[in-house]
Amino acid sequence: MSVFSQRPFSERTATWLHQSGLHPLLAKLYAARGVTKPDELSLDLKQLLSPIELKNCISTASLLADILERKEPMLVVADYDCDGATACAVAVRGLKMLGGSDTPIQFLVPNRFTMGYGLTPEVVDLAAQQVPKPKYLITVDNGIASEAGVDRARELGMEVIVTDHHLPGDRLPRATAIVNPNQPGCSFPSKALAGVGVMFYLLVALRAELRKRGQFTVDTQPKIENLLDLVALGTVADVAQLDRNNRVLVSNGLKRIRAGVSQAGIQALFQAATRDPRKANTFDLGFAIGPRLNAAGRLADMTLGIRLLLCDQPDEAIELAYELDRINRERRVIESGMQEAALAHLAEDQLAGTMEGRSSICLWNPQWHQGVVGIVASRLKERFNRPAIVFAPADGDTGEELRGSGRSLTGFHLRDALDIVSKREPGLILKFGGHAMAAGLTIRKSDFEKFDALFQEVANELLNDELLERRHIHDGILDPSDFTPETGDLLAEEIWGQGFPQPIFYGEFEVAQQSLMKDKHLRLQLRPSGANSAGNTVFTGVWFNRTQPLPAKAKLAYRLVTDRYQGQARVQLMIEAHDEG
Repeated sequence: MSVFSQRPFSERTATWLHQSGLHPLLAKLYAARGVTKPDELSLDLKQLLSPIELKNCISTASLLADILERKEPMLVVADYDCDGATACAVAVRGLKMLGGSDTPIQFLVPNRFTMGYGLTPEVVDLAAQQVPKPKYLITVDNGIASEAGVDRARELGMEVIVTDHHLPGDRLPRATAIVNPNQPGCSFPSKALAGVGVMFYLLVALRAELRKRGQFTVDTQPKIENLLDLVALGTVADVAQLDRNNRVLVSNGLKRIRAGVSQAGIQALFQAATRDPRKANTFDLGFAIGPRLNAAGRLADMTLGIRLLLCDQPDEAIELAYELDRINRERRVIESGMQEAALAHLAEDQLAGTMEGRSSICLWNPQWHQGVVGIVASRLKERFNRPAIVFAPADGDTGEELRGSGRSLTGFHLRDALDIVSKREPGLILKFGGHAMAAGLTIRKSDFEKFDALFQEVANELLNDELLERRHIHDGILDPSDFTPETGDLLAEEIWGQGFPQPIFYGEFEVAQQSLMKDKHLRLQLRPSGANSAGNTVFTGVWFNRTQPLPAKAKLAYRLVTDRYQGQARVQLMIEAHDEG
């Protein structure tokens, strides 16, 4: 069952925001998203929180300054997703900008298929073989759960600086330094920093430390804010909560992209995705640029993606970007096949009555690709409104282990749920990690049914009918005067994302015409009626991945965007849901 409800807002606050100069529609939208005062509208860089409260950030910056002075070799150990890749590029570029141009600074990203996630002992052994051998390992977007890896590094005479944002386990690794807003005792107000944001903060503190040491002044210091396009991409692609601090980071990164002064790799990715960087928005970063970068880590090796982000030559960047685009198209084909198989399996379960009363989904198939299980889990979660975990063989058909990736609903903390499972049945989960909405884990193939049953038991305990109800929160009925390309452009320029959701409007429409595009997307001609009537004007609507036709009159939830074709700007409605009640 689906429930549609309007996001509440204070009329008084909306009026105040409008009187401060904000467009009346944006004033309502911002008021509904928790903005209470006009001064909260500013997303200037000076509004960024100070790194002082980020635990260990200042002392770690001092340590890095010492390392740079001694020119000791460093190796950045990255995660293989978009956040990890951008964090790695920010680390390497930033350290070189801040005095490390003649210091050996290398990077290493684990192959997800052979080494798994994070700073494992195997990764450390590989790091020790680099020439020159690094004295310091700097983790980005990983490391907080890498006890064994950190211990192995110490055995081999290397020290570890952990920069991460994931939730820690019961014990912290014995690293030389840990910078993570989610570690115990950290009072940093924004717990939502992505891994790339944590690394950027460490560079901000390092620059201040080097200023203090007289290496440059405020006027001559390196402009590390030039890396904010990378920070914006990693933050949005990792679906980090867009609290005000993250919105400041993302807003300033997007400004660089729109101004045409972003990294060559990001410009090339926009070209490969056929998106206009001058009109770049968070939707582009999350659904066009991020997936192309992520594709390298899913099907190949994220080294390719990091090379692109570190590349300064436009021709080379274009070549790498189109290779990522090719890999992403391959990923889509694999994902489509896996999704069809998953839906067929669930349909069989539904017919057999075994889906009745289930509040979670767990699936595996010997033919599935472990690099794509997270995307398929996300699609299943969206379709069935249930936490979903999808597994694939960890090491081919002959292996004994399954690697899974899960996606969750608001109100069901996935990592905590896995922690409960692991405590109830020690040894059942070989390893796991993640956060509230996404997590990864490894189990034995022979334990799949036992895990499925126990995870289902925990889900039944923690989820209730209200959480399992599909809720569509919208921003009310759009005024007829706002059905314009200018409104679409206005909305596209704002910073929307996780925790600061993109506006979705609601209204009644007459369905004048409908047809299928590519046999899988519904194309509609819609005439607003009732309270949002705009005269006889008909607008084009698109509902991706829906083939079922709509009735002649329909109540729809939709996003309003501006479509440009052959120089003409037109309103287009991107349909999100149909209220059948």
